[in-house]
Amino acid sequence: MTKQPNVVFLFDVDNTLLDNDRVTADLKRHLEQTMGHERQKNYWTIFERLRTELGYADYLGALQRFRVEHPRDPQVLTVSHFLVNYPFANRLFPNALDALEHVKQWGKAVILSDGDVVFQPRKVERSGLLEAVEGHVLIYIHKEQELDDVEHRYPGDHYVLIDDKLRILTSVKKVWGARVTTVFPRQGHYALDPHLLKSYPQADLTIDRIGDLLQYDLPQLVGASTHKK
Repeated sequence: MTKQPNVVFLFDVDNTLLDNDRVTADLKRHLEQTMGHERQKNYWTIFERLRTELGYADYLGALQRFRVEHPRDPQVLTVSHFLVNYPFANRLFPNALDALEHVKQWGKAVILSDGDVVFQPRKVERSGLLEAVEGHVLIYIHKEQELDDVEHRYPGDHYVLIDDKLRILTSVKKVWGARVTTVFPRQGHYALDPHLLKSYPQADLTIDRIGDLLQYDLPQLVGASTHKK
Protein backbone atom coordinates (compact mmCIF):
# COMPACT_ATOMS: atom_id res chain seq x y z
CA MET A 1 0.00 0.00 0.00
CA THR A 2 1.41 3.38 -1.03
CA LYS A 3 2.03 5.72 1.88
CA GLN A 4 0.17 9.03 1.57
CA PRO A 5 2.61 11.94 1.44
CA ASN A 6 2.69 14.47 4.25
CA VAL A 7 1.16 17.51 2.54
CA VAL A 8 1.02 21.02 4.01
CA PHE A 9 -1.39 23.58 2.56
CA LEU A 10 -0.22 27.20 2.77
CA PHE A 11 -2.85 29.90 2.31
CA ASP A 12 -2.29 33.60 1.79
CA VAL A 13 -4.92 35.89 3.37
CA ASP A 14 -5.42 39.17 1.49
CA ASN A 15 -7.35 38.67 -1.76
CA THR A 16 -6.89 34.91 -1.42
CA LEU A 17 -9.22 34.04 1.46
CA LEU A 18 -10.42 37.55 2.23
CA ASP A 19 -11.50 40.41 -0.06
CA ASN A 20 -8.90 42.96 0.99
CA ASP A 21 -9.72 45.23 -1.96
CA ARG A 22 -13.15 45.68 -0.36
CA VAL A 23 -11.52 46.47 3.00
CA THR A 24 -9.37 49.12 1.33
CA ALA A 25 -12.39 50.62 -0.45
CA ASP A 26 -14.30 50.78 2.84
CA LEU A 27 -11.37 52.49 4.56
CA LYS A 28 -11.03 54.99 1.72
CA ARG A 29 -14.71 55.85 2.00
CA HIS A 30 -14.46 56.16 5.79
CA LEU A 31 -11.44 58.47 5.53
CA GLU A 32 -13.25 60.61 2.97
CA GLN A 33 -16.30 60.95 5.22
CA THR A 34 -14.43 61.62 8.46
CA MET A 35 -11.39 63.62 7.33
CA GLY A 36 -12.22 65.03 3.92
CA HIS A 37 -10.76 64.44 0.50
CA GLU A 38 -7.34 66.07 0.93
CA ARG A 39 -6.47 64.31 4.17
CA GLN A 40 -7.76 61.03 2.76
CA LYS A 41 -5.29 61.46 -0.12
CA ASN A 42 -2.58 62.39 2.36
CA TYR A 43 -3.16 59.17 4.30
CA TRP A 44 -2.75 57.02 1.19
CA THR A 45 0.40 58.90 0.18
CA ILE A 46 1.86 58.05 3.59
CA PHE A 47 0.57 54.49 3.29
CA GLU A 48 2.28 53.89 -0.06
CA ARG A 49 5.51 55.48 1.14
CA LEU A 50 5.52 53.22 4.19
CA ARG A 51 4.70 50.14 2.12
CA THR A 52 7.70 50.86 -0.11
CA GLU A 53 9.86 51.28 2.97
CA LEU A 54 8.67 48.16 4.83
CA GLY A 55 7.73 45.85 1.99
CA TYR A 56 4.23 45.19 3.28
CA ALA A 57 0.99 47.08 3.91
CA ASP A 58 0.82 48.71 7.35
CA TYR A 59 -2.51 50.49 7.81
CA LEU A 60 -2.01 51.32 11.48
CA GLY A 61 1.59 52.37 10.92
CA ALA A 62 0.43 54.77 8.21
CA LEU A 63 -2.15 56.16 10.62
CA GLN A 64 0.58 56.71 13.22
CA ARG A 65 2.63 58.70 10.71
CA PHE A 66 -0.45 60.58 9.59
CA ARG A 67 -0.97 61.55 13.23
CA VAL A 68 2.55 62.97 13.42
CA GLU A 69 1.72 65.24 10.48
CA HIS A 70 -1.72 66.12 11.89
CA PRO A 71 -1.31 65.92 15.69
CA ARG A 72 -4.53 67.84 16.43
CA ASP A 73 -6.90 65.94 14.18
CA PRO A 74 -9.40 64.20 16.50
CA GLN A 75 -10.65 61.97 13.69
CA VAL A 76 -7.46 59.89 13.91
CA LEU A 77 -9.01 58.04 16.85
CA THR A 78 -12.19 57.46 14.86
CA VAL A 79 -10.20 55.90 12.03
CA SER A 80 -8.23 53.79 14.51
CA HIS A 81 -11.48 52.46 15.95
CA PHE A 82 -12.74 51.71 12.44
CA LEU A 83 -9.64 49.66 11.60
CA VAL A 84 -9.34 47.75 14.85
CA ASN A 85 -13.03 46.82 14.92
CA TYR A 86 -13.55 46.18 11.21
CA PRO A 87 -15.88 43.19 10.53
CA PHE A 88 -13.34 41.10 8.63
CA ALA A 89 -15.51 37.98 8.81
CA ASN A 90 -17.94 39.72 6.45
CA ARG A 91 -15.18 40.03 3.84
CA LEU A 92 -14.25 36.38 3.51
CA PHE A 93 -14.69 35.18 -0.05
CA PRO A 94 -17.54 32.69 -0.62
CA ASN A 95 -16.48 29.15 0.37
CA ALA A 96 -13.15 30.35 1.82
CA LEU A 97 -13.73 28.46 5.07
CA ASP A 98 -15.02 25.46 3.10
CA ALA A 99 -11.77 25.42 1.12
CA LEU A 100 -9.77 25.27 4.34
CA GLU A 101 -11.90 22.43 5.67
CA HIS A 102 -11.63 20.61 2.35
CA VAL A 103 -7.84 20.38 2.41
CA LYS A 104 -7.62 19.60 6.14
CA GLN A 105 -8.75 16.06 5.36
CA TRP A 106 -5.31 15.52 3.78
CA GLY A 107 -2.96 17.67 5.85
CA LYS A 108 -2.45 20.84 7.86
CA ALA A 109 -3.91 24.10 6.59
CA VAL A 110 -1.59 26.97 7.49
CA ILE A 111 -1.98 30.72 7.04
CA LEU A 112 1.17 32.11 5.37
CA SER A 113 0.96 35.89 5.20
CA ASP A 114 2.97 39.10 5.17
CA GLY A 115 2.21 42.08 7.37
CA ASP A 116 2.66 43.99 10.58
CA VAL A 117 2.48 42.40 14.03
CA VAL A 118 -0.79 44.03 15.17
CA PHE A 119 -3.28 44.63 12.35
CA GLN A 120 -2.60 41.49 10.30
CA PRO A 121 -2.97 39.10 13.26
CA ARG A 122 -6.11 41.01 14.25
CA LYS A 123 -7.49 40.49 10.75
CA VAL A 124 -6.75 36.77 10.88
CA GLU A 125 -8.42 36.44 14.27
CA ARG A 126 -11.52 38.56 13.65
CA SER A 127 -12.18 36.98 10.27
CA GLY A 128 -12.40 33.53 11.85
CA LEU A 129 -9.35 32.26 9.98
CA LEU A 130 -7.30 31.73 13.15
CA GLU A 131 -9.89 29.29 14.47
CA ALA A 132 -10.39 27.67 11.06
CA VAL A 133 -6.71 26.71 10.80
CA GLU A 134 -6.51 25.78 14.48
CA GLY A 135 -3.93 28.45 15.26
CA HIS A 136 -1.51 27.51 12.47
CA VAL A 137 -0.58 31.05 11.41
CA LEU A 138 2.71 32.42 10.10
CA ILE A 139 3.07 36.15 9.41
CA TYR A 140 6.41 37.37 8.10
CA ILE A 141 7.81 40.58 6.65
CA HIS A 142 8.73 38.81 3.39
CA LYS A 143 7.33 35.28 3.49
CA GLU A 144 9.06 34.16 0.30
CA GLN A 145 12.39 34.74 2.07
CA GLU A 146 11.45 32.60 5.07
CA LEU A 147 10.83 29.23 3.43
CA ASP A 148 13.46 27.48 5.56
CA ASP A 149 11.56 28.58 8.67
CA VAL A 150 8.26 27.45 7.13
CA GLU A 151 9.78 24.02 6.47
CA HIS A 152 11.18 23.84 10.00
CA ARG A 153 7.82 24.65 11.59
CA TYR A 154 5.73 22.61 9.17
CA PRO A 155 7.80 19.77 7.67
CA GLY A 156 6.20 18.21 4.61
CA ASP A 157 6.87 15.91 1.70
CA HIS A 158 4.89 18.30 -0.48
CA TYR A 159 3.46 21.79 -0.16
CA VAL A 160 0.47 23.41 -1.83
CA LEU A 161 0.71 27.21 -1.88
CA ILE A 162 -2.42 29.24 -2.63
CA ASP A 163 -1.68 32.93 -3.27
CA ASP A 164 -3.11 35.74 -5.43
CA LYS A 165 0.36 37.07 -6.30
CA LEU A 166 2.18 35.39 -9.17
CA ARG A 167 5.38 37.05 -7.93
CA ILE A 168 5.18 35.08 -4.68
CA LEU A 169 4.22 31.83 -6.40
CA THR A 170 7.12 32.17 -8.85
CA SER A 171 9.61 32.95 -6.09
CA VAL A 172 8.57 29.95 -4.00
CA LYS A 173 8.56 27.66 -7.05
CA LYS A 174 12.18 28.58 -7.76
CA VAL A 175 13.18 27.42 -4.28
CA TRP A 176 10.97 24.36 -3.74
CA GLY A 177 10.58 23.21 -7.35
CA ALA A 178 8.48 20.07 -7.77
CA ARG A 179 7.94 19.88 -4.00
CA VAL A 180 5.34 22.65 -4.23
CA THR A 181 2.14 23.01 -6.20
CA THR A 182 1.39 26.68 -6.83
CA VAL A 183 -2.28 27.63 -7.00
CA PHE A 184 -3.31 31.02 -8.37
CA PRO A 185 -6.82 32.26 -7.49
CA ARG A 186 -7.67 35.10 -9.87
CA GLN A 187 -9.09 37.40 -7.22
CA GLY A 188 -8.14 40.97 -6.41
CA HIS A 189 -6.29 43.68 -8.28
CA TYR A 190 -2.89 41.96 -8.36
CA ALA A 191 -4.36 38.84 -9.94
CA LEU A 192 -6.14 40.86 -12.62
CA ASP A 193 -3.28 43.22 -13.51
CA PRO A 194 -2.38 42.56 -17.20
CA HIS A 195 1.22 43.70 -16.71
CA LEU A 196 1.78 41.35 -13.77
CA LEU A 197 0.14 38.48 -15.62
CA LYS A 198 2.64 38.92 -18.46
CA SER A 199 5.62 39.37 -16.14
CA TYR A 200 5.54 35.95 -14.46
CA PRO A 201 5.05 32.36 -15.59
CA GLN A 202 1.74 30.64 -14.99
CA ALA A 203 1.13 28.83 -11.73
CA ASP A 204 0.70 25.06 -11.65
CA LEU A 205 -3.03 25.59 -11.22
CA THR A 206 -5.16 28.66 -11.92
CA ILE A 207 -8.65 28.94 -10.44
CA ASP A 208 -11.19 31.72 -10.81
CA ARG A 209 -12.13 31.81 -7.12
CA ILE A 210 -10.97 30.22 -3.88
CA GLY A 211 -14.14 28.13 -3.74
CA ASP A 212 -13.03 26.30 -6.88
CA LEU A 213 -10.48 24.49 -4.72
CA LEU A 214 -13.36 22.27 -3.60
CA GLN A 215 -13.34 20.66 -7.05
CA TYR A 216 -9.84 19.21 -6.60
CA ASP A 217 -8.76 16.07 -4.79
CA LEU A 218 -5.34 15.38 -3.31
CA PRO A 219 -3.84 13.50 -6.30
CA GLN A 220 -4.83 16.39 -8.58
CA LEU A 221 -3.29 18.99 -6.28
CA VAL A 222 -0.04 17.12 -5.70
CA GLY A 223 0.20 15.84 -9.26
CA ALA A 224 -0.20 19.25 -10.86
CA SER A 225 3.32 20.18 -9.78
CA THR A 226 4.93 17.38 -11.77
CA HIS A 227 3.82 19.00 -15.01
CA LYS A 228 6.10 21.98 -14.37
CA LYS A 229 9.77 21.89 -15.22
